[in-house]
Amino acid sequence: MTILETPIKDLLIFEPKVWKDNRGYFYESFSTKVFADAGIDLTFVQDNQSFSQKGTLRGMHAQSPPFAQGKLVRVIKGRVVDVAVDIRKNSLTYGQHFAIELSGDNHKQLWVPPGFLHGFLTLEDNTIFTYKVTGFYSKESEIGVMYNDVTLNINWAQYLNPDLFLLSDKDMVLSSFEDFKSPF
Repeated sequence: MTILETPIKDLLIFEPKVWKDNRGYFYESFSTKVFADAGIDLTFVQDNQSFSQKGTLRGMHAQSPPFAQGKLVRVIKGRVVDVAVDIRKNSLTYGQHFAIELSGDNHKQLWVPPGFLHGFLTLEDNTIFTYKVTGFYSKESEIGVMYNDVTLNINWAQYLNPDLFLLSDKDMVLSSFEDFKSPF
């Protein structure tokens, strides 16, 4: 597995080696050894999966300590633009975001450590998105920022017409980044 650094410290891209033949393909999607070799020594406690139609925008979310979660995210089927925002107050990249296309074809995975907001926009119908998390869900610990916050300046429209976005009621009432108080 190849590990690539992003412009934001600790946010990593994992590219598995994929073996293909006339039957299909095989790859190792997770290895504790690979993570440990990358300096990530965490225990995953839960796997989550979502199924979404084109235009579904989920984010930008995190959980506050002590229920913070690290996430290893990937797409099984379809395509997404996956975005992480650094909300670690003492980080040189605080408030900056990184975006990457994850798909069932490219098999890339993004490691989103605790201290980041996370969200994604589906680019195809019937997209299956999965993530391993290091902490259990805690409704009381949910935090987030509006996906279209002007300070964050995430250009979702370069990927898909915003008129097609499908959002949850929860995601439509999140705070602005200016009003957001990071617990990290």
